[in-house]
Amino acid sequence: MITAKNLTKTFGDYKALDNISFEIEDGSIFGLVGSNGSGKSTLLRLISGILAPDEGVIGIDGISSFETPSVKSQIVFLGDTPHFLNQSNLTEMAKFYASMYPTFSWETYNSLLKVFPLNEKAKISSFSKGMQRQASLIVAISSKPRYLLMDEAFDGLDVVMRRTLANILSKGIEEDGLTVIIASHNLRELEEIADHIALIHKGQMIRTGSVDELCANIHKIQAVFKTVPEITAFEGIEVLKCEKTGSVLQLVTRGEKEKIMKFIDNLSPVFSECIEPTLEEIFVYELEVSGYDVKNILE
Repeated sequence: MITAKNLTKTFGDYKALDNISFEIEDGSIFGLVGSNGSGKSTLLRLISGILAPDEGVIGIDGISSFETPSVKSQIVFLGDTPHFLNQSNLTEMAKFYASMYPTFSWETYNSLLKVFPLNEKAKISSFSKGMQRQASLIVAISSKPRYLLMDEAFDGLDVVMRRTLANILSKGIEEDGLTVIIASHNLRELEEIADHIALIHKGQMIRTGSVDELCANIHKIQAVFKTVPEITAFEGIEVLKCEKTGSVLQLVTRGEKEKIMKFIDNLSPVFSECIEPTLEEIFVYELEVSGYDVKNILE
């Protein structure tokens, strides 16, 4: 398990992470969502042991990964820009990874070459951006790490390859107990595959939980009234947002769906319905409630 407590990291006067705490269960996909500069990449580098925290602690099974080779050997970190040995081909990179990771599987490597049809003898520098991403995934997954950290994992991959990668990650979790942490600025990429998602903004975790937990407590209500009630009529429920268009009210509420709908029905609407918001909408609402300007935070 990955555990962080009161984690803070600064670069000069810039605070990249500000006193955050969390746990990541083994055998899961954990999504980190936030805008550029929110602290996602810094957090991945702290988990992998590339950086050390200024305050707080972070580690795997209670052991810091910074300057601890036995812990680092369980982690593969893929940055947002793939890096390879100069003028290397895929075979040479596979041998390089095999020299660092005792768990490297040539059987897995050969099977992934059939999934990602790359020329393993060609210089990787000649590959397109998407092909380079595929090359980095092949050697990373073949290393059979306990933890796979990915920064913008789907960048450069087409729709088919994204689905293929999701299936490969699910197989690794099921068969090998793999734990995946994916950082992205695009929530839609993570909504279908992540078990838990955390929203990071300005170095702080605004909201975190399982996808079901995040979706269960916030609802978007649309109601039509002959005479629209004043906003004070809704003081019995927690209203996060209210918009009026003619005789139609659109409410974003927090709480139990059944109790909220019963409350609305007691106000005698002509028509009412609950439209479950997307996970992206939920995060936007949470940011607005927290007082953040949500413009351009999420794509």
